[in-house]
Amino acid sequence: MTPQIALFGSLYGSDAMRRVFSLPERLRALAAVEAALARAQSRLGIVPQSAADAIVAAAGEVDSFDLAALVAATENVGYPVVPLTKELSKRAGAEAARYVHLGATTQDILDTALVLQLRDALVLLETDLRATVDALADRARRHRDDVMAGRTHLQHALPITFGYKVAVWLAPLLDELAAFDTLRARVLQVQFGGAVGTLASLGERGREVTIALAEELGLAAPGAPWHADRSPFATLACALGVTCGSLAKVAGDVILLMQTEVGEVFEPHAAGRGGSSTMPQKRNPIASEYVLACTRGVHALVPLMLTAMAGDHERSTGPWQSEEIALPELLVLASGTFAQARVLAEGMTVDTARMRANLDLTGGLIMAEAVATALVTSVGNAEAHQLVERACAAAIEVKRPLIEVLADDPDVSAHVGRAELEGLFRPESYTGESAAVVDRVLARYATLS
Repeated sequence: MTPQIALFGSLYGSDAMRRVFSLPERLRALAAVEAALARAQSRLGIVPQSAADAIVAAAGEVDSFDLAALVAATENVGYPVVPLTKELSKRAGAEAARYVHLGATTQDILDTALVLQLRDALVLLETDLRATVDALADRARRHRDDVMAGRTHLQHALPITFGYKVAVWLAPLLDELAAFDTLRARVLQVQFGGAVGTLASLGERGREVTIALAEELGLAAPGAPWHADRSPFATLACALGVTCGSLAKVAGDVILLMQTEVGEVFEPHAAGRGGSSTMPQKRNPIASEYVLACTRGVHALVPLMLTAMAGDHERSTGPWQSEEIALPELLVLASGTFAQARVLAEGMTVDTARMRANLDLTGGLIMAEAVATALVTSVGNAEAHQLVERACAAAIEVKRPLIEVLADDPDVSAHVGRAELEGLFRPESYTGESAAVVDRVLARYATLS
């Protein structure tokens, strides 16, 4: 992320996630893998204990390494592992230096170190997503029966409840939260294969070392090396793209509901938040805007992760390397989406009185389907639709409430009396499965709590 983004603080990504993918943390992760490899091999009797201890001690000094020199050497070599192992070897001493990086290749260390960073990143994302899910579940429960206008093509369509709307937001997020366990299983695997994945330099001990290294790092040992299979990282990128899309749906709806002419839902407000440099009255939807902005960034990077899958042979010439650009940036932007969505979900305010008032804006037109449905048994579906459509056109033209136009129409009043019409014009009586959807989604939520 470019330095000028720092001006925006945590709006484009949480500080905690930026730390996970900072240069110091990257170097610590790389050194941690080298240290774990030495420990694993000493347990198996491949590396002397004294040498492993020296390597581990050298790796523990990574914070004192000359970062400028490492960066310069990386620019020259193309990867940071060569200068890193040289520094480890120097600090560990001549005898231990013989065993630094034994059996490994650069990509083993880079990939496994990135997995360690991703493990921390997933904890941060899951924490924010779970908080968002909890907040939305609470809102769905509290507003289960609060009636509002359902909108299609940005226009009033049929009555729904706000609880139903929130439940529709919540439903995909429940699946995406549950999928974090699957993501961890897919991603949190050690990569250790040597030059081409066969670990030939370790003879018959290769699998033992792989398993021991995985145990040292708390990762899984895959059945096959994945240095040429980038599907784990691509799967993670796609999953985060989908979840960000689900959160962007929430943010987009809130932006529309915050419009002055609607005024049904609002972001949490603090003094000066969402203010304008020229208009003192403004309270702009800041959290929602950054959910959308960060999500667009995530979605722009997902294709780059997918193209990295098409690597050539046993180590690709470019596609794999592009992950170093895309994946950390994608995770930082995703953290911005997740964090701002949490702010939105936990702090939004709801104006149920405005929701109810807005139902009356069209003079009862929102209940047209209810009337047509009531007429079906008497005149059939096609004629019922035609009768009510004609009445709607007249109501709009003469600016009269729809119920009055229908009551004056003999073709309608012959089948539906005034008292029945008044019952049909109660929005709360025509919310269909709104409450049932809320109950089903909350039942699903309860299984994840």
